[in-house]
Amino acid sequence: MHHSVSGLRRGLLGATAGMAWLVLGAGPALAQAALSDSADTQDLRAQVARLTQMVQTVSEHDQEQIQALSAQVKVLQARLEAQETAQTALPRAEQNPAGQPGAVAEQGASETEGGVPRIVQNSTHRFLLQSSDGRYSVGLYGIFQFDSGAYVDFHPDSPLVGPQGLSNGVNARRARIGFAGTAAGDWNYAFLYDAGNSSDATPKGIETAQIIYSGLRGAAFEAGYSNTYFTLDQATASADLLFLERASPSNIATNFNAGDFRSNAGFRFFGDRYWVGAYVTGPASGDSHTLVGERLGAFQRVAVQALASDDYSVHLGFGVDELLQGPNSGVGTPNTLALSDQPELRIDPTTLLNTGTLGTLANPVTGGYVFDVETAANYRNFFWQGEYYHYQVDRAGLPNNGFDGAYGQVSWTLTGETHRYNPQSGAYLRIIPNHPFSWADGEWGAWEVAARYSYVNLDSNFIAGELLSANPDAVDGGDQRGFTFGLNWYPNDIVRLMLDYNHIDYEKALATTVTGVPIGAPVGAKFDAVSLRLQVAY
Repeated sequence: MHHSVSGLRRGLLGATAGMAWLVLGAGPALAQAALSDSADTQDLRAQVARLTQMVQTVSEHDQEQIQALSAQVKVLQARLEAQETAQTALPRAEQNPAGQPGAVAEQGASETEGGVPRIVQNSTHRFLLQSSDGRYSVGLYGIFQFDSGAYVDFHPDSPLVGPQGLSNGVNARRARIGFAGTAAGDWNYAFLYDAGNSSDATPKGIETAQIIYSGLRGAAFEAGYSNTYFTLDQATASADLLFLERASPSNIATNFNAGDFRSNAGFRFFGDRYWVGAYVTGPASGDSHTLVGERLGAFQRVAVQALASDDYSVHLGFGVDELLQGPNSGVGTPNTLALSDQPELRIDPTTLLNTGTLGTLANPVTGGYVFDVETAANYRNFFWQGEYYHYQVDRAGLPNNGFDGAYGQVSWTLTGETHRYNPQSGAYLRIIPNHPFSWADGEWGAWEVAARYSYVNLDSNFIAGELLSANPDAVDGGDQRGFTFGLNWYPNDIVRLMLDYNHIDYEKALATTVTGVPIGAPVGAKFDAVSLRLQVAY
């Protein structure tokens, strides 16, 4: 044991001495190596710094590319979702109130999981309360239109007979509030109440109370009270019109048994290139139901996008509206019909164009129809729309009465936006500004100029200078020509300001006996009107 320890000590001492001699002998070489390592380290650090900078530059460039690609993906996804949603039937209240080509639901910040209802905001900025699976929803809808106007330079054709003037003023043209949504995925519903129409000649009440089955893609089966899709002008939502009011010939066409507030039931099939629909119509929501014969009618409409691309479209269509039964005011009274319209403005409730009541006990109204041919086209920021109508009223024991009307309108968007097509209604939407108004950013929204000419003649079997009483099949409703020029400002996709100038030339011949005025004398009027509308559609 002692000898082993001593040997171990001698070995350690020898190893230590050897290492000392090695260090002393190799000292200069190790110092030189240390200096060389210091230079290599600096060079390596410089290379690392350069590579780090290159990686950072490449990363920033890649991040920009990733963001650009992500933005493109979002745009394409939105277009895909919009196209898919456009094939799902919706009530008029949900058909793009902000003018987008599809109200695509997007996840809201307050969404929760686990079967809890969520709040979502769709592409038209409307908020909806929605079930976690999306099969049930309810959302608010509203539109407010405040009009003010003045009739200037009024010239009556006769100082004794006919219109002598119209009143200036203001009108809450529409003040609609309601809700719309989905039930069980395949059903849609809407309820809208209109508290507007401060003009005392226009009804207030339920504008929409409707249910729709949309279980088939690109189809709708619906019933209730709603606006109707007869005529291109009427299929255009009131928030999307180029002017404050629709053209008089269009309003007269829907006077038969279509238009707003109308009870109806029917179906429509639609896609990006076609629209086909057929409906039965009844009384309007404000009509009396006490001891009266209610109006009954039907209409059919077909429209196609004959040409369509991102830059242009051409729309063609036709429709027929049949009056199957005219209304009457009670037992023992005849079925009657009256065709009339205010002069393309709703400030003064006076109607100029007016056939008077057609139908007597001896010659009741037995039916009638409207035939409509519609055209529209857009090319980038240019838009055209026009329609021709032929109206016919049938009375027992008398020749049929035929009338005609037409309008054409154009618009030019100064800021480059375009009117997009709405497959749901087979009509066009108002423009949406590419750059909403912002004082801070120097953006001014969208600006549009528009012009329209309209004509309607409500004379039938009438000879000027002959008394109506001498010719019971004659109708002296007068004829009207209207020129309208408009300037529209869209600060954003919800608010719009509209300025219209109208020139109306209304002609009518006296067909009744009036002291001091000869039979056949002109009793019409010419005048101008200036009007302004503030619109909020949500």
